[in-house]
Amino acid sequence: MKENHHQTTQIIGGVVAATNQQRFTELQEALGIQGQALTDALQEIQKVRDFVGTPEHILGNHLTKHGEIAEQVEVGIRNARHLIEHQPPTATFETVGRTAPADYLVDGVEVQSKFINGATKNLDHVLEHMHKYQNFGRDGSYYHLPRDHYEIIEQVLKGESVDGLADKTVRKLQEQIQEVEQTTGQPFTTVVKPGVSSYAEVQQGKIHETLETHEEAIRDRDADQRSVIDIEHQASINEMAQVALKGAAIGAGLKVTFKLIDKVRSGKNPFKGEFQIEDWHDLGITAAQGGSMGGVSGASIYAMTNFANLSAPLAGAILSAGYSVASLADRYHKGEIDFDEFLDLGQLTCAESGMVAVGAAIGQAIIPIPVLGAVVGTITSRLVISFGKKYLTDQADALEAWMEQYQAQWDQRIDAAYQSVLQQITTAFDKLGDLMDAAFDKGKNTTLRLQASISLARAFGVAEATIIHDTDELDDFMLA
Repeated sequence: MKENHHQTTQIIGGVVAATNQQRFTELQEALGIQGQALTDALQEIQKVRDFVGTPEHILGNHLTKHGEIAEQVEVGIRNARHLIEHQPPTATFETVGRTAPADYLVDGVEVQSKFINGATKNLDHVLEHMHKYQNFGRDGSYYHLPRDHYEIIEQVLKGESVDGLADKTVRKLQEQIQEVEQTTGQPFTTVVKPGVSSYAEVQQGKIHETLETHEEAIRDRDADQRSVIDIEHQASINEMAQVALKGAAIGAGLKVTFKLIDKVRSGKNPFKGEFQIEDWHDLGITAAQGGSMGGVSGASIYAMTNFANLSAPLAGAILSAGYSVASLADRYHKGEIDFDEFLDLGQLTCAESGMVAVGAAIGQAIIPIPVLGAVVGTITSRLVISFGKKYLTDQADALEAWMEQYQAQWDQRIDAAYQSVLQQITTAFDKLGDLMDAAFDKGKNTTLRLQASISLARAFGVAEATIIHDTDELDDFMLA
């Protein structure tokens, strides 16, 4: 049974297409989850907006309403930050009365918020609350202070100097810190902690701006996470290696199958013990050859579908054409066929690739039917030239002359209106030249055809900043 390179490469192409589709599906799923995380986070911020939008319902007068606003911001922004990180919200007002000892729960623990103007006044209110509620601050519950006030207290706690703070104020803070620790029997930082907001951020004249800042931060975090998701679902070395291994297995399996069929037809049946040592040796070599071809094909089709945006069938057809022309070139060098036969057979073997290319283009309504034959002929001839020049360097000039003559014949047969269409298609097809060469260069396949990939990426308009130029950049990208 004669081996069919096209059949093998199309099967491998199907594996690559399935791999690419799975990666795309996983990307869409991940982006969908991220989109829901953003929606949930923004809803938490909107709850705070709704609350501050009706100031008549906020407890206190115009000088003290910021206390309850601070509570809403603490719960809403804390939850929004967790949700955007795909974590469950940790803060809630549920089960907590509006005038209860605690203002809200964080991780199930009671928290009292104290937003008073001045660090010492904040601690005065903490101590007052602590004396009123004998268990608060001792049973795991704790207090939240304005973030900026807490930073001052923390500096005093560490014995650091605080610019603009009078010695008298420093001494009072030290006394208050000591009293908190003596009353609770716990470190100050366990009983008193910083809140999400500074004192100024929760004032009625500032709160809307504060919420805008928090929303912007959430959206920035969402953008960062989307970038990470995009990177995680890009074509990768690891995935290319997996595809190459699958391609090797397919290539080896099919080639061994073809060889077994040939041997059975010649009168040797391995299932009846009719194989000799040389037959098994022959199968081993065949498996190695098929595995090598399949591995290179898998990696090459993966590169062409991901870096040049080719369809898997077209990428497989191009590879099939290359293998076939290489086989014809070998027969030419052995004297089994002459140059004219090489050209004729090359056209036939590449015609299938040309038809696949045209089929894909017709599916996108690119090629007018009157120019169909010219496009098929042009692509076929260019495939013969592209691969033929690689293997028949002694006939390069003759190949060029043949294609020019062939092209001229087709140009005369089509209307001038379609000349520009044909030129656009052939120019685009020529851009694949370097990639096709790289696909059949084992050395370049070993190094992932880096230089060919760079040139190809530039040809297809990829931004220079996103192109990987050397192994150092590749390492940085993979380890980022």
